[in-house]
Amino acid sequence: MTAIRTELLFTMKLLADKPQVLGRTPMGERRIVAVTGGSFEGARLSGTVQPGGSDWIIVRPDGSLKLDVRLSLKTSDGALIGMTYTGYRHGPPEVIERLNRGETVDPSHYYFRTIPLFETAASKYLWLNNIVAVATGHRPPEGPVYHVYEVL
Repeated sequence: MTAIRTELLFTMKLLADKPQVLGRTPMGERRIVAVTGGSFEGARLSGTVQPGGSDWIIVRPDGSLKLDVRLSLKTSDGALIGMTYTGYRHGPPEVIERLNRGETVDPSHYYFRTIPLFETAASKYLWLNNIVAVATGHRPPEGPVYHVYEVL
């Protein structure tokens, strides 16, 4: 196999609180953002993002954000799925400043990629425990949006 193929798994929209800034650590500035809800929709699964998730962001000295997110998804048929992902968001300083002010910025002007993993005990969705996924993101003012793809 020489090419990587993907298939859209779902699109996810998150609702989040404002970041709590813990301060500068040896890794950079630590911010914690509570995820208050959201939704996801795809051909094989859809539902809601449950309140209680969080993103433990590090703003590195070069200005890039390293994400570390844990979420609980509840499918439309009631199954619970744990979702974790790490990734990066970065771009030119003026673009990042606009995002930080809550402005709408064309996603082609910055890099926003993540690597989701899933964990569930729900028999219908056990296949999620054994896949690799990648996601592209963008950050409109109302909260992050991700297009999550299964790597085939």
